[in-house]
Amino acid sequence: MTCLASFPVSGDCVGMATWSLRAARRSKDQYLTTNEEVTMPLRWFATCAGSVPILFCLVIVATGKAPAEAPPTVTTADVEKMMTSLSNWGRWGKDDELGTLNLITPKKRKQAAALVRSGVSISMAHDAVKVKMDDSTAFEHEVTLGANSGDVGGAGDRYAVQYHGFTHTHIDALCHIFYKGRMYNGFSSDLVKRTGVGKLSINRVKNGIFTRAILMDMPALFGVRFLSGKQAIYPKHLEAWEKRAGIKVQPGDALLIHTGRWTRRNVEGAWKIMQDSAGLHASCLPWLKKRDVALIGSDLALDVMPSGIKKFELPVHCVVIVSMGMCILDVLDFRAIARECRQRKRWEFLLTVSPLAVEGGTGSPVNPIGTF
Repeated sequence: MTCLASFPVSGDCVGMATWSLRAARRSKDQYLTTNEEVTMPLRWFATCAGSVPILFCLVIVATGKAPAEAPPTVTTADVEKMMTSLSNWGRWGKDDELGTLNLITPKKRKQAAALVRSGVSISMAHDAVKVKMDDSTAFEHEVTLGANSGDVGGAGDRYAVQYHGFTHTHIDALCHIFYKGRMYNGFSSDLVKRTGVGKLSINRVKNGIFTRAILMDMPALFGVRFLSGKQAIYPKHLEAWEKRAGIKVQPGDALLIHTGRWTRRNVEGAWKIMQDSAGLHASCLPWLKKRDVALIGSDLALDVMPSGIKKFELPVHCVVIVSMGMCILDVLDFRAIARECRQRKRWEFLLTVSPLAVEGGTGSPVNPIGTF
């Protein structure tokens, strides 16, 4: 783009300026609206013959995009304040042990059931990993063969698993994390006993979870196969996905964050999970509270790692469980359901989750099912 102008100058000179223009550029894949600022450096060239001014040329070189917006920052003090400002303690009574699962009302369940149209169900559990992997212990599986009695025989199993970690699909109960000696709703962490009894155990979710789920497909949003390590997901990304999918998170929904973790592992191999993993930034916490999300999950451990926040390795985990009273689904495998969603161009479905009925348990291995 070239502009012509003239003004008096004295002596040979070269000047520079930067203008900020409001412009619109449209192409197949990228749009700038008339309200967006586009910064264009303008190079001014002027020469003079003695003291006689001459015509000179302005050459405008567009940078293309407005300067990137700085991502939100969250400090240790901010997270500590969120423990109070985002709290649901007492919201459903001083003795409540369900937390945000209270948002899944009978009406919400009926609305979720109405999402079932084709009857196609897809698991979001990763197959049990029977070797040590990603700093997590193996799923132990021993098959026992029974003695034959004539033509009749049989077999049995013994399972053993330390499911909290980065390998096994599971749900975190509200007694899984403490903060300053307290759990959700102010219950003392002393109420969690090694004998397997106590407040906020997974057995409070014995009746299961049945609600609408929304899959937020971050690789599709970013245009990649998987998110790179340390990629933080901010509130603007959650809202960008809502806009793209044409759907809005409502009270009582389950929010599922797909980062492409399992695809990344297949492509890149193992990595130090706590040092290099994509996930939610702590700035998403007020957004989750405002939307009244009932349950949240991801294909790893929800938080971006490292968090970049002193004292809080997993700030999203801590605030979500202890302050909001929200259970977390960890280490899901979204590959199959993401393909189904993309094919259908539909990102909502019925979610069902049935934890083991273990009194005093801090969580449970699960097999979450999405049904269209």
